[in-house]
Amino acid sequence: MLFTSKLKHILSLTILLISTLISAQNDVLFTQGNDLYNEGKYAEAIDRYTEILDSGNHSEALYFNLANAHYKLNNIAPSIYYYEKAMQLAPNDADIKNNIAFARNMTIDAIDVIPEGVFPKIVKRVINIMSFDNWALFAVISMLLFVILFLGYYFAYSTSKKRLAFVGTLASLFLLLCTLTLAFEKYHLHQKDNPAIVFAQEAKVKGEPNLRSEEAFRLHEGTKVQVLDTIKNWRKIKLTDGKTGWISSDDIKMLKKF
Repeated sequence: MLFTSKLKHILSLTILLISTLISAQNDVLFTQGNDLYNEGKYAEAIDRYTEILDSGNHSEALYFNLANAHYKLNNIAPSIYYYEKAMQLAPNDADIKNNIAFARNMTIDAIDVIPEGVFPKIVKRVINIMSFDNWALFAVISMLLFVILFLGYYFAYSTSKKRLAFVGTLASLFLLLCTLTLAFEKYHLHQKDNPAIVFAQEAKVKGEPNLRSEEAFRLHEGTKVQVLDTIKNWRKIKLTDGKTGWISSDDIKMLKKF
């Protein structure tokens, strides 16, 4: 039993030491990548940044610098892809938004966006104020508040206190229902959101998931699509103008696991 305890302790220390060494090595690689970027050696900088990604580490700064290096080399798809990855971690970062706008200007495909109604747009904006975890936390807080106010109403003796607790109970119940609804809607939106970037210089989009199917349209590198379904080596995609079709999995790169 004592031997097992010592072995666990040694393993924990070994894992901690390895993690510290990897972190230190990644810091060195990141600094080297930045230095190479500043020297105009963008391909070498990409190699350093990619080594960090291969170790399993990622960050908004790493993706942003990697995207910048690809942009300097006119690598349209990789630059947009890594800007998008950076935006997933820092959606409100002004520098990322500014740079990705420049990168998108290099794409060939001009795809219209179906305008949303005023009410759906407002609802989506409210939902996106916080993450699913934060909405769920607010729902739990609202539930606790409801329970406390209900108990206060139940045990209150004076009419004024009962009335006040009753109003508070109704308000907290309404807040609970709202936060629960927003949490589930946020989760639903997250599950439906499966973006990908076209990496092929030119990709043929088919009407059905097979090579014999008629070509529906073509897309070019850097275009962002939504993935709706997958069959074998085919992905069903949707564009912002509402068009759908099937594209080879090899022609796109998912921004999230699917």
